[in-house]
Amino acid sequence: MYTKVPGAPLALLSFLAVSTAAVAAPTPASTDLKPVVVTATRTDVSLDDTLAPVTVLTRDDIARLQPTSLVGLLEGLPGVSLANSGGIGQQTSLFLRGTSSTHTLVLIDGVRIGSVSAGLAAFEQIPVDQIERIEVVRGPRSSLYGADAIGGVIQIFTRHGHAGEGITPSLRLTGGGRGYRDGQVGLSGGTRHAWYNLSVGGTYTRGINSCKQGAGTVFAGCFTNEPDADGYRAWNGLLNAGYRWDDGTELAGNVLRNKSYVEYDGSFQNQSRHVQQVAGARLRLQPTAAWTVTLTAGQNLDKASNYKDGTFVGYGDSRRNQFGWQNDIALGHGQLLTLGLDDQHEHIDSDTAYLRSAREDVGAYAQYQASFGANEVQISGRRDHNQQFGNHNTGALAWGYHFDGGLLLTASYGTAFHAPTFNDLYYPSYPGFPPSADPHLKPEQSRNLELGLGAVRTHWHWRVDAYRNSIRDLIALDSNFTPGNISRARIRGAEAQVGGDVGAWRVAGYATWLQPENRDGGPNDGHWLPRRAGRSARIDLDREIGAFSVGTTVSAYGHRYDDAANLHRLGGYTTVDLRASWQFRPRWQLQARLANALNRDYETVYYFNQPGRTAYLTLRYTPSR
Repeated sequence: MYTKVPGAPLALLSFLAVSTAAVAAPTPASTDLKPVVVTATRTDVSLDDTLAPVTVLTRDDIARLQPTSLVGLLEGLPGVSLANSGGIGQQTSLFLRGTSSTHTLVLIDGVRIGSVSAGLAAFEQIPVDQIERIEVVRGPRSSLYGADAIGGVIQIFTRHGHAGEGITPSLRLTGGGRGYRDGQVGLSGGTRHAWYNLSVGGTYTRGINSCKQGAGTVFAGCFTNEPDADGYRAWNGLLNAGYRWDDGTELAGNVLRNKSYVEYDGSFQNQSRHVQQVAGARLRLQPTAAWTVTLTAGQNLDKASNYKDGTFVGYGDSRRNQFGWQNDIALGHGQLLTLGLDDQHEHIDSDTAYLRSAREDVGAYAQYQASFGANEVQISGRRDHNQQFGNHNTGALAWGYHFDGGLLLTASYGTAFHAPTFNDLYYPSYPGFPPSADPHLKPEQSRNLELGLGAVRTHWHWRVDAYRNSIRDLIALDSNFTPGNISRARIRGAEAQVGGDVGAWRVAGYATWLQPENRDGGPNDGHWLPRRAGRSARIDLDREIGAFSVGTTVSAYGHRYDDAANLHRLGGYTTVDLRASWQFRPRWQLQARLANALNRDYETVYYFNQPGRTAYLTLRYTPSR
């Protein structure tokens, strides 16, 4: 049932991902526009100068790659390992740099998202067509964002209008195998001072049989045998708008809502109605030329109603309210001081009786950024007061040196922490079953040390990073699915990314080497942490030929294990996606994509299927700017 990836394809992909830097040419990340990232420091920093390893995906990348989900877009990026339970719309966990699925902080337009009960962001419920840009920042960021950012931060920016743009419609219609239908229609625009965007969309697929349970295996996988197709349908809407006054004061707000129905295989429940909603507002003003103030407020709702063959069996609703106050103060040429406060309130409402249903976390942070000749320095620190676990101090120090010719050497050290989730602590146990929670769990704490080397030049860009992350009291499930603290885990890794043009081809390459180990001295000492692929590589190749374009994505993954004891080995695999497009009229495009063209059979979660070869056809209208 498993397709083991030969060593040669993975080695070849890794070699190409690094060697293309030697022959690359212009790339959008190295133009005179000096692309800016904001997630790494909570301030605007040129991509050339950021000391953190960052991968950026733009709206152009999303349109070119033609993904059917956010999961497909993130697969194979440096440090990213995904575990999906059966295709589009099924539960997905993301492991960034080998850390746990709850160790990646996910933001949508600056608002923290994720279930309060499980601590997971529902990547499978985020509509990819409502995304304008993604920034993936790898490495600890608790000194700026507080809990959860042990592995890094992923920030998703939704689509928006532009001041002075005028009214501009957009349209996309997609059809594909297994009854797949997907569409989006939007209207955006702006005046001299204002901008807005309104967009709605929907997705439907019959899906695949998510779990391949068989006779004699009822105590593994999904714990049941339901050989049927598990469908998914969803509706989404996005509204954002903003206004900027002549003095630079800016007020903006946004709402993103996704409502879905998903079928899956399970012995206690096999259907779910899910709502994810993110709303936020931001006020930015400049009291003096050297002082910028940003006030933010946001709310994330994550609601699920669960059914068994159409019969209601329970619900779980979570709510997170957030408030922020940030001050950016220019101290002089090349120096910036940032001071801020964050306040977060979490609440869960469920049919099951949690011993505790709410908590608050208040954090204060400071960051100093400075450039002294060829040197760059970033120093940050934060103190969080968690209502359950008291005070936690985190900090980070990063240094960079710019050599002649655009080469940048970086070194950094950072600490981070994660508080146990409500499910970890309080999920109710049932008679006859092992405990499913532990109220005595300790918070997880980490220390990360890393080195990086990269360059953003006129014709190409590349970066290589190596790191070691030590985690104390890592929370993991045992063979009875009961959470417990592992006294020590050690994650060592290296990653590379490169992009540019090779002749007429546009190239992007990514590679990851990872060693996520349990080091607690117990029976699982030396074993890999579950569901993290040890090696991965991805290459995107695209070429324009007049009104036509063609492209491919080749992704390769090494083996992983599904359990802490490393008894269930999931074999490595290689997938190939093919794509083409035709610009048959100005702003009108016809696109085609063949996903998993080699029809590989593979698993990222034990006993759960992945879609085979699937074809998609898309009609797209994109306004010009």
